[in-house]
Amino acid sequence: MQVRGLAALVTGGASGLGAATAYSLAREGASVAVLDRDTAGGESRAADIGGVFCHSDVTDPASVEAAIAAAASVHGPARILVNCAGIGTAARIIGRDGPMALEAFERVVRVNLIGTFNVMRLAAAAMTELAPTDSAERGVIISTASVAAYEGQIGQAAYAASKGGIVSLTLPAAREFARFGIRVLTIAPGLFRTPLLDELPEETQAALGASIPFPARLGEPDEFAALVVAMIANPYLNGEVVRLDGALRMAPR
Repeated sequence: MQVRGLAALVTGGASGLGAATAYSLAREGASVAVLDRDTAGGESRAADIGGVFCHSDVTDPASVEAAIAAAASVHGPARILVNCAGIGTAARIIGRDGPMALEAFERVVRVNLIGTFNVMRLAAAAMTELAPTDSAERGVIISTASVAAYEGQIGQAAYAASKGGIVSLTLPAAREFARFGIRVLTIAPGLFRTPLLDELPEETQAALGASIPFPARLGEPDEFAALVVAMIANPYLNGEVVRLDGALRMAPR
């Protein structure tokens, strides 16, 4: 499926991997809707790329439905969805103060996994109503997992579980949506230069980059976005999770 001329939704599009993805899709000729809770950042990003901002909380069905409808009213129905919205937390299951708060675990799973599923189900339902393209496709859905889904570190139980759920969701969703001509894919990024990592001291960032086999540096958001574009363009890529990590395998801590 060629990006040019299509409408796209990008959750978490106000910053980080989502912002880079929104920019790249717009540069390739897509009409992009930035979905995010960050109104100021989302409006700024949308203005930069000539897109539209739709305030959205991925955990709230009504909010997502309204955002998808608002985007469609401007750009037409979306054939592309990229799920980048997510959060993290660092907490041991059993810490110095006792068991991890269940609410903390639940919040990460709700945003990362349930939020991804929520947007996927609503966007896919809209895609099924579209006419197929010349390649018999109706849409492409790409979600964001993490290498933590495979090698979660100590303190990453909630994050790893939420991203592991996204990995496990990919194939059954792809199989179910196959009859509609909707492909489902996931990217599992490693250590990327995002706002969260940018808060770390330079020496810490350098040490993290040095731990990556090749290239020995942090990933750039543009590299994530380039993979998104390539996935959309390749009609035979479906039901797959692609690691984007420079051959990194995370240590226990």
